Amino acid sequence: MPDFDYLFSSDGPLAGVIDNYHPRPQQVDMADRVATALADAEVLVLEAGTGTGKTLGYLLPALTSGQRIIISTGTRALQDQLCSKDLPAVADAIGRPVDIALLKGRQNYLCRHRLRIACELPPTQAQGRKADINLVANWAPLAGTGDIAELEGVPESSPVWGQVTSTIDNCLGSSCPDYSNCFVVEARRRAQAADVVVVNHHLLLADLALKEEGFGEVLPGADAIIVDEAHLLADIATQFFGLNLGSRRLLNFTRDATAECVNAGLTRDHIEPELSRLDQAVRQAQLVAHEIAGNGSAVALSEPIVEALGAVSQATLALNERVAAIAEASAGLGRCLDRGESIVAQLGVLLDDTDEGGVRWLEQGERYFSARFAPYDVADKLGRLIYSRRWAWVFTSATLAIGNDFGHFCARNGLAEPQTGLLESPFDFTHKSLLYLPENMPEPKCEGYTSAVVEAAMPLINETGGGVFLLFTSHRALNLAARYLAERYSELPFPVLVQGQAPRDKLLQRFRTLGDAVLLGTGTFWQGVDVRGSALTVVVIDKLPFASPDDPLLQARLEHLRREGRNPFMEHQLPQAVIALKQGVGRLIRDFDDWGVAMVCDPRVVSRAYGRVFLDSLPAMPVTRSLGDVTAFIRAQYAESGEEAAGR
Repeated sequence: MPDFDYLFSSDGPLAGVIDNYHPRPQQVDMADRVATALADAEVLVLEAGTGTGKTLGYLLPALTSGQRIIISTGTRALQDQLCSKDLPAVADAIGRPVDIALLKGRQNYLCRHRLRIACELPPTQAQGRKADINLVANWAPLAGTGDIAELEGVPESSPVWGQVTSTIDNCLGSSCPDYSNCFVVEARRRAQAADVVVVNHHLLLADLALKEEGFGEVLPGADAIIVDEAHLLADIATQFFGLNLGSRRLLNFTRDATAECVNAGLTRDHIEPELSRLDQAVRQAQLVAHEIAGNGSAVALSEPIVEALGAVSQATLALNERVAAIAEASAGLGRCLDRGESIVAQLGVLLDDTDEGGVRWLEQGERYFSARFAPYDVADKLGRLIYSRRWAWVFTSATLAIGNDFGHFCARNGLAEPQTGLLESPFDFTHKSLLYLPENMPEPKCEGYTSAVVEAAMPLINETGGGVFLLFTSHRALNLAARYLAERYSELPFPVLVQGQAPRDKLLQRFRTLGDAVLLGTGTFWQGVDVRGSALTVVVIDKLPFASPDDPLLQARLEHLRREGRNPFMEHQLPQAVIALKQGVGRLIRDFDDWGVAMVCDPRVVSRAYGRVFLDSLPAMPVTRSLGDVTAFIRAQYAESGEEAAGR
């Protein structure tokens, strides 16, 4: 086994290639554990506290093992960090070249066949996207890997990407005239030859299940799988093993059928009556969905939407019959027929209320609806995939355990008695952080609770002069807080940034650059956000992050647990909320010189017996209920750092 004590030491090779390198005993411990798991083909579950440097902790043993490694992440940000920064640094440190492949979903790669079809569409059918289509067409001959992120002139949100990339529905596979120089096929070839392949959890599951997503059978040559951000795996598996059929996909089907007719030298007239019938059925279903759910709502499938979806199914069947008559005209039309048959089959599952293996519900957005199915539990399926071959598995994240117990994570992911370990953060939480639980807060259900949260946070905001995250458990609370701040504190001397004003990454960049801003966020700001230094010194959390009881999937899952005689609160709601709180508090201390205050406003963390579970799962932070203690702590930290409080 390599000498990890030396490799991670202050005069070791990593220190020579990484700026501001800090030796961390936890990294050595992690590397030893990962190396053992790789050598013995073990299943290892390892929580690595904030600041452990877990990517280096598993990359060094992975790259010195001589094995072929698959690394799966939950977010694109970590994929980019691994491929552009961490993997090259470790390869440089150990002095050996490493062939690295980043494998994304097929929708991230330009499809030459679909681009050609899009270019040939008349302006009326291009739906006002000709300018973007022309930009893509000019870029295509110069595209390196075909990754659409390479083209900066067309925004990621542009609808043109849906026309010029492929999906499992519309890919022609080996029948495609551009198969020999397909970007997706080339990405797969690179992955099959690489020493280290970086994928996301969805692609990992697709390959394990041998479900054709364009990257099947990348994994059989692997020796080990490292699952980073493993706390996200079960939720992504729930989506993967479920169904999601929405109006956008249905309307894209009719659009593509039209385009394939044109590409085959036919006209829309060959399928016009059936296309119009399906278009009308989808739009009628959209109206019904809007009446039932409104915007941004999720509700159980009711009789009116079931009837509307039944009409969509019948219209799709009719279109399938018509396409079948002309399918031999081109491979594209043949693929359209396959898509239509898949849509009918999926609608059959969505409308079959006799299957008790999961829950069916409707999600309604501003301009779309989506009918969804999700299994109650994915543990059995995940377990079968994980144990199907004798690989080494390493599951890691900063948030896997409840207290010191990994039972919840293992149960959700189908893991049977794996090796486990918990590595404490190397950061000095005892002296550099404070957990503030304000007194006299109303119950979260009370009218005016959100304004009470803002008022309780204002002394800290004023004391620090900004550099504050206000994290909320719902968009409703976020909007209430933003409105209250604008009305009650319109003359604040520092910028207030609100989620939704700009894309998340741009808001974060502005927050870091300003250094004295207050940012209000929910959802995605609870995890995967890294702000170092004095730009962030206070994280305020409005409520304990229990999932919304209005979520149909949660309701059904809890009822499923009750039917089995289990305790849904203790087995699901509480553990999930603890993990979410750990993620939120984890935004605070991101480096050795960082300091800060985590403020949890919810009085239940003190008044309810289960509150102790939350507190025991957080880093070893001193706890206070006194605002005076908080003020003294902040001033002492500013004095020690040589900065001034308010208005730095």
